[in-house]
Amino acid sequence: MSLTSFFQPRSIALVGATEREGSVGRAIWDNLRGFSGVVFPVNAKRAEVCGVKAYPSIAALPEVPELMIIVTPAITVPSLVEEAGVAGVKAVVVISAGFKESGAAGAKLEAEVLATAQRHGMRLIGPNCLGLMNPHVGLNASFASSVAQPGRVAFLSQSGALCTAILDWSHDQNVGFSAFVSTGAMADVGWGDLIRHFGDDPHTSSIVIYMESVGNDAAAFLAAARAVAAQKPIVVIKVGRTAEASRVAASHTGALTGSDAVLDAALRQSGVLRVDTIEELFDMAEVLAKQPLPTGRRLAIVTNAGGPGALATDALVLGKGELAELSEQTMADLNALLPECWSHHNPVDVLGDADAVRFAQALRIVALDAAVDGVLAILTPQAMTHPTNIAREVAVIAGEIDKPLLASWMGAQSVKEGRGILNAAGVPTYDYPDEAALAFVRMREHRLRLIWLSETQSAHADDDGEALPLVGDMIDSVLKSGRTLMTEQEAKQLLQVSGIPIVETRAAYDEAAAIAAAEALGYPVVVKLLSSTITHKSDCGGVQLNLLNAAAVQQAWRLILDNVTHLHGLAAFEGVTVQRMITQKGVELILGASTDAQFGPVLLIGAGGTLVEVLQDHALALPPLNHALARRWLEQTRIAKVLHGVRGQPAVDLAALDDTLVKFARLVQHERRIVELDINPLLATPDGVVALDARVVVRM
Repeated sequence: MSLTSFFQPRSIALVGATEREGSVGRAIWDNLRGFSGVVFPVNAKRAEVCGVKAYPSIAALPEVPELMIIVTPAITVPSLVEEAGVAGVKAVVVISAGFKESGAAGAKLEAEVLATAQRHGMRLIGPNCLGLMNPHVGLNASFASSVAQPGRVAFLSQSGALCTAILDWSHDQNVGFSAFVSTGAMADVGWGDLIRHFGDDPHTSSIVIYMESVGNDAAAFLAAARAVAAQKPIVVIKVGRTAEASRVAASHTGALTGSDAVLDAALRQSGVLRVDTIEELFDMAEVLAKQPLPTGRRLAIVTNAGGPGALATDALVLGKGELAELSEQTMADLNALLPECWSHHNPVDVLGDADAVRFAQALRIVALDAAVDGVLAILTPQAMTHPTNIAREVAVIAGEIDKPLLASWMGAQSVKEGRGILNAAGVPTYDYPDEAALAFVRMREHRLRLIWLSETQSAHADDDGEALPLVGDMIDSVLKSGRTLMTEQEAKQLLQVSGIPIVETRAAYDEAAAIAAAEALGYPVVVKLLSSTITHKSDCGGVQLNLLNAAAVQQAWRLILDNVTHLHGLAAFEGVTVQRMITQKGVELILGASTDAQFGPVLLIGAGGTLVEVLQDHALALPPLNHALARRWLEQTRIAKVLHGVRGQPAVDLAALDDTLVKFARLVQHERRIVELDINPLLATPDGVVALDARVVVRM
């Protein structure tokens, strides 16, 4: 349902309007005076409010208001929402607090309000919010002390207090907004609704979000972001990054994935840029709306002082950007232009006595180099420098090139006019060069995220949605037996029917059967504990490797039996599994999946083996995947460099690995009863991949 009634209403009713100074009802009433439409004060105890006729109820109004704002106590809200629904009101903003944030009784009240609004087909923002603004139509339906200036940025925040602080800051920085929304508890209208609305809003160029939680519908948020982010930048700052991952998990994957890390992966695949500070939040919204994105990570720096250039270089490299290697032609042109003592490398130091012509010509030469993906112009006010004239020249160059151009005009009063000229020309300016360099890194990151987004959209489009019937039958069988943990043999069979290569594994329930299995498979073999209760076999001495004969297998059986019995009791020992020992050299990986409460299935890839939780080299992704997305996901890890071949070792079969990742993602995407799944290790070799061990936890 459209949110237009919130932001472009023809008429508004304020329930709880009052003349009492210092009250929320009075603050909102005063703010609504700037609205060009009709505003009705509703107050059952007063005949008028500030000289305007008041009405005792919604039913008593001369017309049905399109938007209703409620500021009365929480206990009164359910009946007011019911009255509004009966009257035909389309949208409600509940400013009032006292709902789920106040405990169980408040949560029950909030659920009642939501159910009432949904029954009548109304949309609701809040409760417990500051309100909203649309500066382009003079709408200030909030109790903020001032109104936002018109602009191109939609600001959405879960914190009302932060809204007021940002509002004050925006006036000082001359930042304008297409809308200003305090979302409150998001009982109904959530991130997904707002992103879609402002994605279609012609006044909005970018969307910035202060997020405390993803809300009740993470899927709607991600779907909306995927639909909008390619057309309009979405920039998010999310608090609560230090939340711990689950303390109790049956798999390595469950222990390694935390909610914030999952959110990071979700944002990356949805094309949303995540930043760390409020300053970055608005800075990136501006720069992404004004400048083209860099095609690569190579930045050229032109400066009239060496120190600021070095400062920018450090920030660039630490942010995983690169200094551009200038071409021979560019170096020759710069040598012909600049004094002999110029830096002769990037950063290009044109020296402190550079006039506007020298600075501009050097900048133009560098900007036109095909090996340069973006340019940073740094100016320090020196005795021979004219910041305003140089800014005029840089502004001209900005219109000539199709790559990002950023500027750091360092100083205060002496560079103020120059900064204004650059900003008017769409060239973002920064107080300090390291901030500018980091902005370039963020721009590059945003471009990469848009590529992730494109591949994610393709993966969703290609997903046929069909379940894997054999997998379902196997899970049914395990659950019917009263278990949730699959045995190793069951887990490997599940992988095999999903198209994932496994090493042949046989179960043995006595010594003789173990030896017979080893003889049939061929030595050397591996013997492992078979147990439906113990998840990490190596932790209890339940794995014996490289067994060369029957005597070794017999000894392994007895050793595993003794170890498990000592630590967990005889009931935990159900036998062993026997598999051929893979002697081919390869790279051990972990491939896992767990279930996030908000985002559903989450995939993990990284360095595997027994030290997986110590090495902490892993990356997360959300299904579904295609082959291109699988490769991008894999390249997020440090172990990826090893997979390409190092120190004389050949590269692994990356195509086979990509295919396995795609099939693995399909498995957990379409069988939601899989709670946790580990393949550790997944051995990647030049001849393919093979799952050497697997652990699967399922649920009803």
